[in-house]
Amino acid sequence: MGGQEFDYVIVGAGAAGCALANKLSEDRTKRICIIEAGPPDDHMMIRIPAGFTKMIGNPRYTWAFETEPSPLTGNRAVPFVQGKTLGGSTSINGMVYVRGQPSDFDRWAEAGNKGWSFEELLPYFKALETRPCGDPDLSGDKGPLKVTPIRRRDAALQAFIDAAVESGLPVNPDYNARRQLGVAYTQTTTFRSRRISSASAFLKPAVARGNVHVVTDAVAQRIDFEDKRAVGVTYRRRGASHGVRAAAEVIVAAGSINTARLLQVSGVGDPDWLRAMGVPVIMALPGVGRNLRDHFLCTLVADGRNFKSINRLASGLPLAGQVARYYLGAESLLELVPPLVHWFANTGASEGDADIQGAFTPAAMGAGDAKSLARTDSMTICFWQHRPESTGFVRAVSTDISVPPIIQPNYLRHEVDRAAVVAGFRMARAFLHTRALLPYVKAETAPGADVASDQELLDYAGRTGGTAFHFSGTSKMGPESDPASVVDDELRVHGIFGLRVVDASIMPSLVSANTQTSTMMIGLKAGDMIRAADRTRNAAAI
Repeated sequence: MGGQEFDYVIVGAGAAGCALANKLSEDRTKRICIIEAGPPDDHMMIRIPAGFTKMIGNPRYTWAFETEPSPLTGNRAVPFVQGKTLGGSTSINGMVYVRGQPSDFDRWAEAGNKGWSFEELLPYFKALETRPCGDPDLSGDKGPLKVTPIRRRDAALQAFIDAAVESGLPVNPDYNARRQLGVAYTQTTTFRSRRISSASAFLKPAVARGNVHVVTDAVAQRIDFEDKRAVGVTYRRRGASHGVRAAAEVIVAAGSINTARLLQVSGVGDPDWLRAMGVPVIMALPGVGRNLRDHFLCTLVADGRNFKSINRLASGLPLAGQVARYYLGAESLLELVPPLVHWFANTGASEGDADIQGAFTPAAMGAGDAKSLARTDSMTICFWQHRPESTGFVRAVSTDISVPPIIQPNYLRHEVDRAAVVAGFRMARAFLHTRALLPYVKAETAPGADVASDQELLDYAGRTGGTAFHFSGTSKMGPESDPASVVDDELRVHGIFGLRVVDASIMPSLVSANTQTSTMMIGLKAGDMIRAADRTRNAAAI
């Protein structure tokens, strides 16, 4: 294979990969190479929070995947965008900081994954963050990831919070504590009006230690094996193939779509799928690519009154004024994340904490005819079901990485998920009719008051809903006795030596949250596990 040799080779500089590189680099004797398919994260619009609107559709900085059409989603392909730059999706996403509920992680541990309960993971959540807005007993104050609540306050935002309270939700001072249910201003991965990505928080200080080598614009083609040991990675950069060897381990942190695909084209996966591509089977693991889970995002839009929406600030002279305010340090449109208020509710379909997460923004976004709403005062209420039962798959169809895989999330396939969507629409619609919010509502425009029955709401959701960009589960963590699992509770690929998966694809079930926070946590925890394994190897060699 040739090429350079490092102790650890990491494929993917996203949420988990950057956090992992940081943890591994603490041992200055170790050499780490991190391979990223996209360019450096030096685009100006990555730093400015509102710049996500320019980055999320930029093919230079994103993987522009699409799902297979499905009858339940209007027989249309749903865009599946994933970040492709240093920081991965944390460099292009909506910057929302949500950990998830303690029961999410307890459920992982109860499935046979030792060390993954909430109490065992809490030190990692605290270690990654500096979060003065949180419960002081559960928040970190020395971590590299700065977390800040939005500072915008206006009549529409307060009216929505009052509407949620009127509807029975409590005001929750910290939805990242032990109880999520309630309504609050959004906590964000921003600091001093700048995005904080996994790259800026974790990778930059790791590189400064001098033992991390970063290769950008390098698309991994395959994992290289000697018998059943991973020994390196072949990647393509600027039209040429290169190889890099791993003396200790190869770690795949490429995200739930690309991780599954890379394992499959390298010979790890369902034998039938591999043979169809002409790939020799290194390890038969049918779970690779299966168990794909995602949050299905649904949206309600209304024309407003008695307030000025963000739409009015987004063009012309008002926008110029907002730019000036931003660079002067004043509160500005440019520092805003997509959801300004978050609400967490229980539909009654499950016991305990919230089973739906939603957001409110005083602007037109995500549903309806956004262009016709762009110059009106408007508001958007969106939501998704926390713990979907519908699962899908990712299947590589060619060893040529330029050929996209088949992606089928099977949105709304399970009846529980369909019931949650209907309940979510009825909750969102009820907010519009509260005493608190009604003075600010002119009319619901999408789906519209004439869409009233359960089936009509489901049909509307299928035609207009989409991804919340929370892809997970395609390299499921679980004991080897579970035929659907891919990695053990130390994230080692079953039956393979020197190979781990460290990203959201290891999640056995989807967290009740945006996934970036828990994915960074996975990177930190994996770093400790890998360093502990290295100490054990060294002790055995003495």
